Amino acid sequence: MANEVIFHSIHQPESWKLSSYLATGGYEMLKKVVTEKVPPEEIINQVKISALRGRGGAGFPTGLKWSFMPRHFQGDKYLVCNTDEGEPGTFKDRDIIRFNPHQLIEGMAIAAYTMGVKVGYNYIHGEIWEAYERFEEALEEARAAGFLGDNLFGTDFCFNLHAHQGYGAYVCGEETALLESIEGKKGQPRFKPPFPASFGLYGKPTTINNTETFASIPYIIRHGGQKFLELGKPNNGGTKIFSVSGHVNKPGNFEIGMGTPFAELLEMAGGVRSGHKLKAVIPGGSSVPVVPAEIMMDLTMDYDSIAKAGSMLGAGSVIVMDETVCMVKALERLSYFYFEESCGQCTPCREGTGWLYRVIHRIEHGQGRAEDLDLLANVTSNISGRTICALGDAAAMPVQGMLKHYRNEFEYHVEHKKCMV
Repeated sequence: MANEVIFHSIHQPESWKLSSYLATGGYEMLKKVVTEKVPPEEIINQVKISALRGRGGAGFPTGLKWSFMPRHFQGDKYLVCNTDEGEPGTFKDRDIIRFNPHQLIEGMAIAAYTMGVKVGYNYIHGEIWEAYERFEEALEEARAAGFLGDNLFGTDFCFNLHAHQGYGAYVCGEETALLESIEGKKGQPRFKPPFPASFGLYGKPTTINNTETFASIPYIIRHGGQKFLELGKPNNGGTKIFSVSGHVNKPGNFEIGMGTPFAELLEMAGGVRSGHKLKAVIPGGSSVPVVPAEIMMDLTMDYDSIAKAGSMLGAGSVIVMDETVCMVKALERLSYFYFEESCGQCTPCREGTGWLYRVIHRIEHGQGRAEDLDLLANVTSNISGRTICALGDAAAMPVQGMLKHYRNEFEYHVEHKKCMV
């Protein structure tokens, strides 16, 4: 694909090697901004023009986030990359550090220069060991070649980057729980405010972005924010990597322009598996509401379009379900995941996720009661918005979406003690 920003070199032999990255102009933009002393305000402005939004799920404008960092703060500041993709259905970040790690490193180094940061960490999900090793190798190459370390390119700019292995806890994908984990503490979210920009890693100003977000920066610096914006649509600039899984013929990662019709993405993934019809799609990973096929086929893949349909783009984790799926059984599995992954810090989440799973479990196993559907709705309303982090909402929204669009299947389970499909 001609417009690929991150996977442009993925088909080259040993694309993860420094030699391969340099052959495509790698680290030229880092050298340019550092040696020419490009004003940080100019870089932030280009990132704002690009309409690059956080690719980890929240979709917060990246340029605006960078402007929050107190550049002239006297003392340590930190840059953190969130590669802790534990969301079911998400598998894009691991491919970035497997196949194009140097673009991530360059993007982080440019970000560090922009925000006046000397030390950075990439927090990598503990269950993707191969990708972690690949990134460590890339760091060694970058250090040896003079792209990381002290006095880069003979200037006074210093940036040291380290990989930090996580241990698989889903909640550590939340930025403040991630910071706690790096500090060696139990991975539990912090109260906010204060926000990381003022009180982050080790109590110092910190900026946290997703892997895909940082990896997009070299393209923006090379071609300008407007060019990146034009790859997508207004307020949704650039390309986006969508992880497509489930009942498709060709699951995988697909980098396409923001605003591409879902129908085109589904076709790229080989369509729904042979002989079956599309029933529903979870467009942003397991934590967002499901969207029925008849609605999803008319949507474009961007934050605003998916939001108008009552769901979220999230990290771009597209889970496709055909007509053989029992929505009660699917929800039972999802609810068990959030019950297991709750860190237990907040009562609504700790107790509520257990309630959701147990009620859905008994419906699925023929022990449901008519009043259980209203009970589920009540429990979700007492979880949403009442927890320190968004894990509570992540557990509640799938339940709310299923009840909204497929309540008839739950009612059939309760009445007939078996699946409708």
